[in-house]
Amino acid sequence: MGAWVNINGTLLPAEGPVITLDNRAFHYGDGLFETIRIVRGKPCFLDAHWARLSEGLKVLRITVPQGLDRVRLEQAIAELAARNNAPNARCRLTVFRDSPGYYRPQRNDGAYTLELTTLDREAYILNERGYNVDLYPGMRKPVNFLSVHKTLGAQLFVMAGLWCIDHHLDDCLVQNDKGNIIESGTGNMFIVSNGVLYTPPLSDGCIGGVMRMQVINIALENRIKVYESSLNPQNLLVADELFFTNAATGVQWVAAYRTKRYGHRMALRLQDLLVEKVLS
Repeated sequence: MGAWVNINGTLLPAEGPVITLDNRAFHYGDGLFETIRIVRGKPCFLDAHWARLSEGLKVLRITVPQGLDRVRLEQAIAELAARNNAPNARCRLTVFRDSPGYYRPQRNDGAYTLELTTLDREAYILNERGYNVDLYPGMRKPVNFLSVHKTLGAQLFVMAGLWCIDHHLDDCLVQNDKGNIIESGTGNMFIVSNGVLYTPPLSDGCIGGVMRMQVINIALENRIKVYESSLNPQNLLVADELFFTNAATGVQWVAAYRTKRYGHRMALRLQDLLVEKVLS
């Protein structure tokens, strides 16, 4: 983490206590977060992040924090990046309900934090070694009105990460409660078959990823067909490629799912087009 953080518009040293113990994000996971990539001191795809955050806050019935809007968020991220001397970084924006009360809050006021992790590279780069993945068997993600939002309650993905460590995997695939494969442990997923992209629909319960939307748009702009389609293990076995996406890393390709092996031609093309868009 950077040496400085932003708490409700105030820059504070990151090494000291910055929130109180009765914070609802800590007690109940009552809030949302966005992971935003910073390149050359500027946040990428901020309009999409702000739109997703705004929609999620409406669902959770949390008021937008006082003094925070799309313009002020961009300014705050740029100020924090400059203060931390971190022109290339990943930024986490956390918005939580700032209210007393137990499960039943007394108010719906919003508050926020911004924190940075410095990155060495300027823009997205495709992983040199493809990931080794498998299906996570421990839990399934329920499909409901919260499924597409980046809520703070991420225990399923923490447990999936621990399972990957135990099984010496780079990442894993998460299923919904109907058995469809919907995302990875770290983001959205795509498969490639005969030059066509397929990705699970939001109705299957996957995160409404900002990078997912960017990849879909970039593909369509370059006349690459994209279909939203429910996926199962059989689809993985006949696919030519499998790759994951998120706002921090862009596109990351998978080399192996069990005994199945994949290439990464499409993943490399899309990552190159993504970098071109970010740096233009």
